[in-house]
Amino acid sequence: MNEKLKVQSHHLERGAYLYIRQSSMRQVMENVESTKRQYDLRGRAIGLGWHDDQIVVIDSDQGESGASASWREGFQRLVSDVGMGRAGIVMGLEVSRLARNNADWHRLLEICALADTLILDEDGVYDPANFNDRLLLGLKGTMSEAELHVIKARLRGGILNKVRRGEYRCPLPTGFIYDELGDVVLDPDAQIRDMINHFFETFSRVGSATQTVKAFAREGLLFPSRLRNGKQVVFQPLTASTAMRTLHNPRYAGVYAFGQRLYRRTVDGKKQLRKRDPKDWHACIPDAHPGYISWDKFQHNLKVLEDNGAGYQAVRASPPREGAALLQGRAVCGRCGSHMSARYAARRGQVDTWYICSRAYASRGEPQCQTIAGWPVDEAIGELIAAEMTPTAVELALEVRKEIEARHDDADQLRLRAVQRAQIDADLAQRRFMLVDPNNRLVADTLEREWNDKLRVLADMHEERERASREDRIALNDAMHDRLIAMTADFKTVWCDPTLPNRERKRLLAYLVDDVTLLKFPTEGETRIHIRFRGGRTETLTTQNPKSSAQQVKTRPEVVELVDKLLDDHICAEIADILNAKGIRPGGSARRGQAGAQFTDMRVIYLVKQYGLRPRYDRLRERGMLTKAEACAKLGITECTLVRWAKYGIVKRHASNGYIGLYEPPGPHVPAKKCSRWNQLSHRAETIRLLNASKCRDVNERAVV
Repeated sequence: MNEKLKVQSHHLERGAYLYIRQSSMRQVMENVESTKRQYDLRGRAIGLGWHDDQIVVIDSDQGESGASASWREGFQRLVSDVGMGRAGIVMGLEVSRLARNNADWHRLLEICALADTLILDEDGVYDPANFNDRLLLGLKGTMSEAELHVIKARLRGGILNKVRRGEYRCPLPTGFIYDELGDVVLDPDAQIRDMINHFFETFSRVGSATQTVKAFAREGLLFPSRLRNGKQVVFQPLTASTAMRTLHNPRYAGVYAFGQRLYRRTVDGKKQLRKRDPKDWHACIPDAHPGYISWDKFQHNLKVLEDNGAGYQAVRASPPREGAALLQGRAVCGRCGSHMSARYAARRGQVDTWYICSRAYASRGEPQCQTIAGWPVDEAIGELIAAEMTPTAVELALEVRKEIEARHDDADQLRLRAVQRAQIDADLAQRRFMLVDPNNRLVADTLEREWNDKLRVLADMHEERERASREDRIALNDAMHDRLIAMTADFKTVWCDPTLPNRERKRLLAYLVDDVTLLKFPTEGETRIHIRFRGGRTETLTTQNPKSSAQQVKTRPEVVELVDKLLDDHICAEIADILNAKGIRPGGSARRGQAGAQFTDMRVIYLVKQYGLRPRYDRLRERGMLTKAEACAKLGITECTLVRWAKYGIVKRHASNGYIGLYEPPGPHVPAKKCSRWNQLSHRAETIRLLNASKCRDVNERAVV
């Protein structure tokens, strides 16, 4: 009778919404009675006065948990229709079917109270606008949420109790399986074990996850990965994410760990992952099962990965990379003690290296401490390393050869494992084909095709192994043998070899040097290099700072003075030849790659104009030299005759450049123009030469007397 009084005519004019939900698909399939009871609420609505066509059934949230409404589309539709005034009553078998979260439940109550919508469950009809009914519905919602918490706590407590004993079975990473007794053991597949061992050995050698991935790709090796079903293992190229996941998993160190991450639900219902500190893990049991590495090695690998990060530390040795900066990760600022980063700048077709201390600029906006050119520093460090390594080069060469041979043998063994696996697959496909009835062509054709595919894969594996082995033998027997011999004779030759990767130089430097402190003195034009070797020994070097572009191309003052003197007697082309013969180089030769530059007539002309030197033409005019027109007027001859007289030496010509010349004025005896076959220009020129020679000899004799 009380239910009839709460249902009014305006409620009957709107729809009756029936919300149906089960928490999991297993409950939907097995707890069918609960689903029938929820659908039977249609009869309650009809008994209260609603027509059958007014009843709206929302059952799209079957198999969804009621802990949140963010992923339940059906509940969101119900709240939306109630807010728009379409629902006269909301029906649910119990409060837990509608929501197990107080925030969602009270939001629904508030909207129902504003829209004047009733709520019906198995116990009766409630009006959210009524205080007593709303209080009762609120208590039911609180009890529903508490019930969910108690269920989860009971299940979670049992799991954590097994976790503390190390007995809770978790999905195992690739390389581990559960035996018949439930204990964790190494995968019996030898290829999987060898590949994982090779992965950790490679990381220990190269010191970087990315370089490990590149090493696997360079050697053509595939890494095992378990599919989501947890049983089948496939071999595929190693990726950076797989490498990081493997290095961060403590199970590979034989440690049973649980609770490494904390999951939280965000407002939109998504899971938010946050890593826990190791001391906050629910369980961390060392030596719980066999592992591929030790716990100390696992901790060391994590420390290496942390050091490889991009953060600033006082001294941080990052893994060697491909760049030309030899002190990458080891250069320390001599002013503030911060780690200096390496920068590269492409200039004039080549890449220059710079060491920059920019921590103050990045964090506080202050000017950079130091910017130091890297190539002089790297050259000084390289010469020091070459001098240090020469006495021990023989021992080092033997160790390098042994390491290379062992590395090639390991890679060949892993390739052999892949060939054996391909052979097993081909034999299995062959047995399947042999067991089928030959008359059943539908099945026989398929199995035959699979057998052929396996045989092709096996042939490819054989060819890949032979090719890789052949390349390894060639690299070790020819090129590597020559380089090892050169190392024993002169380590500096190997160090300066352009084919040697920069990463190898840095790796070798890491075995000898802990860090290098750089301190620049701009006024003195030099940089002090303080080197701290492993073991505590230190050494200090000094290098000259490279000059600026303007200083590099500037010609030395003594060269300018020499050009000024030579202009009295020579033209620019002759001056260039004289300077080159004396081994003098122009200012541009100071640049890297321009050491062989020489003087040209254009360079000399540029110096004359740039430094304001008097041109040779002006110098000749000051000495009284005549132009061609003036000389012709003085001698009363034509320009053609003047040129011929100058050719035979009757008139002296002084070149002002490669094209123009000036002429000496005639003496008291002006040459006369004659035309006779018996007195040709060649005869006159010889006569004049003899007269000049006799005059010079008489002068010398008189001088001696």
